[in-house]
Amino acid sequence: MKAMVNTQYGMPEVLHLEEIEKPIPNDNEVLVKVHATTVNRTDCAVLTGKPFIMRFFVGLFKPKHPIQGTDFAGEVEAIGKEVSQFKVGDNVFGFNDEGLSSHAQYLCINEEKAITTFPNKISFEHAAASIEGAHYAYNFINKVKIEEGQRIMVYGATGAIGSAMVQLLKQYNVHLTAVGNTKNMDLVKSLGPDKVIDYQTEDFTKTNERFDFVFDAVGKSTFGICKQLLKPKGVYISSELGPWAQNIFYSLITPLFGGKKVVFPLPIDPLKSLEYMAGLLEKDAFNAVIDRTHPLTELADAYRYVMTGQKTGNVVILMGH
Repeated sequence: MKAMVNTQYGMPEVLHLEEIEKPIPNDNEVLVKVHATTVNRTDCAVLTGKPFIMRFFVGLFKPKHPIQGTDFAGEVEAIGKEVSQFKVGDNVFGFNDEGLSSHAQYLCINEEKAITTFPNKISFEHAAASIEGAHYAYNFINKVKIEEGQRIMVYGATGAIGSAMVQLLKQYNVHLTAVGNTKNMDLVKSLGPDKVIDYQTEDFTKTNERFDFVFDAVGKSTFGICKQLLKPKGVYISSELGPWAQNIFYSLITPLFGGKKVVFPLPIDPLKSLEYMAGLLEKDAFNAVIDRTHPLTELADAYRYVMTGQKTGNVVILMGH
């Protein structure tokens, strides 16, 4: 099988295409024929080993997994003798932000991990684009108590996390303000928010509206910048640690004062996220945003593009079996 391999941390140039043996599933594993995967911010952090804290999870001096990739959509080609939840031919998708070696044509995964079936009517490309960003968006929402009528701002509404978050939040009947860039204004409006702000032509912090929650889906703001936008007991959540990794500290300190606070959305239970998304896909209640697709041979180009921080939605890799 073909796989993109890297044995050291670095920029996309460290990736190289290899022909390697197809893995054989253990008794409790399924062999998945990967049809689509993505390149996302998590993948970029694993590739470069930055921020350094990532290395405590994916390898201190070199990558634990020479094949990268954190998500996949594909079909079950073989199963171990103890597998009971899946059968050959099932369409499945999965996720693990510490790595699944999914930038390859095949992978093996334990049936008890974050893997589940998705509706046959959904394409592999669409399924792959409904995983990583949606998982983090779902974890934002699960970290707070959202009630009907609340006012919420999503900053970075056109990324993989932000575009998923806007769609997920619309189910709560809240008043939603989405912040995006000029070129994507039509896309932002199509996602269904009540109000849109083009941050390139308008200072989003100058709005007179006050919010119960400000969700920064791209990690490019700070609590200090957004604090004035919050109601007296409003909550700020960012997808990143912050310029000085201050969001973890703030999440411990600010709740002690009973006013505006920071919550850090430590992502947990990816299987729950996958099952939730499979339900939405079944009901045609989620439309993944796809910026562009690349074949596996162009994986390095996909990484370079994602690293610019300018992608819209998801960048999908198609295996082309």
